Amino acid sequence: MTSKQNLVYFLSLHRTGLTVSMLGLALVLFPIVEDNAYTLTLTNQIAINAIVVLGLNLFIGYAGQISLGHAAFFGLGAYGSAIATVTLGIAPWPAMALVAILVGLLALGLGIPILRLSGHYLAMATLGFNFVIHTVLLQWDEVTGGPSGFAGITALNVGDFFFDTPVSLHYLLWGWTMACMLLCLNLIRSGVGRGLAALAGDETAAASLGVNTHVAKTKIFVLSAVLASLAGSLFAHCYCYVSPDTFGIFASTDLAIMVVIGGMGSVWGSIFGAAFITLLPEWMDLFETYKDFVHGGILVLVLMFLPQGLITGLAEIIKVRLALRRRVHASS
Repeated sequence: MTSKQNLVYFLSLHRTGLTVSMLGLALVLFPIVEDNAYTLTLTNQIAINAIVVLGLNLFIGYAGQISLGHAAFFGLGAYGSAIATVTLGIAPWPAMALVAILVGLLALGLGIPILRLSGHYLAMATLGFNFVIHTVLLQWDEVTGGPSGFAGITALNVGDFFFDTPVSLHYLLWGWTMACMLLCLNLIRSGVGRGLAALAGDETAAASLGVNTHVAKTKIFVLSAVLASLAGSLFAHCYCYVSPDTFGIFASTDLAIMVVIGGMGSVWGSIFGAAFITLLPEWMDLFETYKDFVHGGILVLVLMFLPQGLITGLAEIIKVRLALRRRVHASS
């Protein structure tokens, strides 16, 4: 790199580090300023969703692939931890790690054949996988509890301290979210990230430049599945109860919408998308009745008018309007 490129890279790192530090400080202070249990529960749900969306954005936004089945990995993480801790009696932290490894191996076994597909064929394959997992969770009563769900999951703990209050869960869940965000930021700045950018741009061109596209897609698919599993395990130990409805096809659609709303190929956008869709029902009294209709409408509007995501798109519009205003000022 030239000295100018080195300077730009250094400034970019410095800006990212400053932004991450400010976000971290805001999250540390948040429970002190706002101690309402319901508000903290909402922000905790945003943190869980953000972990899944961060992984999914790597696959959709950075690798340019389509998945409509990540709620299945989310559900496997949740039910895996529930079964491992309650049924098998394994301690929660080792259970979470074991489940994440198993889900990663499942994603590897699934990814090798289906990632040879592309476009809507890949979308249909992942959707079918989600449908199969959801049916298993619903029908396998003896193991999963069936439609009644799985209750009695223990809260996570460190020694005698249990993460069973909204405030303690806030620090635990956002700590994991920040760690996952830093992992994604480092990944996209590495050689792996540059390979993914080439893959998203043009798969044939990326292959001609020496990128093993199938291996790259499989690795990022496995990583995104492991992050979804981690989020699922945290969800199970946070709410101490899981049910199949949370991990159905509509949940996968919501996760994909979070990626699109936040901005495909944006780590920060993943956090915004998760927050926007999680909080949307709170802003609209009648939203629960027309939930799917509103989600679909927002998705269509964003794809039509702001395909780069809500934040980036609005920032671009403001930037263009300011430039036009300056030009008009200068000419007058």
